[in-house]
Parts: sequence; structure tokens; C-alpha cells
Amino acid sequence: MKTVMGYCRIRDELANRGQKVNHKKVQRIMKALGLKCLVRMKKYKSYKGTIGKIAPNILDRHFTAEAPNEKWVTDMTEFKLFGEKLYLSPVLDLFNGEIITYTIGSRPTYSLVSEMLDNALKHLPEEHQLLMHSDQGWHYQMKQHRHVLESRGIIQSMSRKGNCYDNSIKENFFVIMKSEFLYLKEFESVEHFKKELKNYMNYYNTKRIKAKLKMSSVHYRNHFTQAA
Repeated sequence: MKTVMGYCRIRDELANRGQKVNHKKVQRIMKALGLKCLVRMKKYKSYKGTIGKIAPNILDRHFTAEAPNEKWVTDMTEFKLFGEKLYLSPVLDLFNGEIITYTIGSRPTYSLVSEMLDNALKHLPEEHQLLMHSDQGWHYQMKQHRHVLESRGIIQSMSRKGNCYDNSIKENFFVIMKSEFLYLKEFESVEHFKKELKNYMNYYNTKRIKAKLKMSSVHYRNHFTQAA
């Protein structure tokens, strides 16, 4: 039997209903009942190299920003669709939860991250005080990646090894995308999925009302810019 929600999503839904259940218990129950998630989407474990030597955890779970382009967070996730692995690499502005840009591909290559960063930097003004946070994945440890950040005066921050909560705001976006997009739509092919993903990202930024902001991400940013 298949379900549109994985054990983490079911745990979160139960918590919203006042029932606190450990995710491992939910996983055991799902296994006993033969429940399997339709789309498998997981954290891509890209760690390689030295622990905590590239950049400190400057963000330190302070997931708020007072203005656009103060704090960006990025991560990569992996999922399967039509028997094919796909990797999604987005970057999010903590000021308003807006997805600045994203890349998607069938292999977790460095070019997936470098292209994402190049596209994101097109939105960054010359004058800024940007902090960019990620996990300790090998992509973010690459000299090329660090050089690009340094050349634009961007401060690099990294989660501590084994501390998924250090970048939990990005994980939260992946959960939302799964529940609102992946599990609710039917796709004819991978190319059709990519086309619909582009539409969803536009919806997520421009039309989806965020409870904390009382408006969409782009509307909130525009409102801030006009008031400044």
C-alpha cells in the first residue's frame, strides 16, 4: 500500500494535531502496515573532507534576517521519479523565505551547485553584507566555490557535522515542496516534472501566503523595499 506522505511528514502532521510521536515509531508502524511513500525524497549526504575546518557555524540557527540578501541558506536533496534519481539545489533568503534560484539535475555534480550560485549572485547587489550558510557537503568545500564567495565578499557559514537542525529551515522547505507539489500532482515524464517545478517555484515565491509574513515572499520583499 502506498501513501503520499513519508514518516517524517506523518510525524509532523500528528504533531500539528497535538500528538507527539517519535519519527522512528511512525516508521515502524508504517512498515508493519506495509505503507510506502509514493516519492522517495531524502537529504543528499554529500559530506566529504575535514570536519569544521572550512567555515564555522556563524549562522548558529539564527534563521531570521532584517533585510533581503543578509542571510542565504542552501542545501541539496535527492529523490526518485520514474525510476530516475534527481538532485535539487536551491538557495533561500531567510528574510522572506524566497527561493532566489535553483538547479536540478540527474547527477550531484559540482556544476549543479556552481550554476545555482552563479544564478543567485545575479540577484545580489554590489553593496551587501551577505552570509551564505550550507552543510559541510563536498560541493561547498570546493576551492572554486569558496573563491567565488570570497571574490564577492560573501561570508561562508557551515552547519556542524551531524547537526541537521543547523540548516533545518531549508529542510522545512523540502517538506513543504513535497506535500504541496510532489505528492499532489501527476507527471507524465521527468521533463514535465521540471516544467511544473518551475511553475511551483513561481507560485511559492509570488502567490503562496506565508503565515509568518501574512503575504507572499515577493510581496513582502517589495513592501519592505518601498518602505525603506
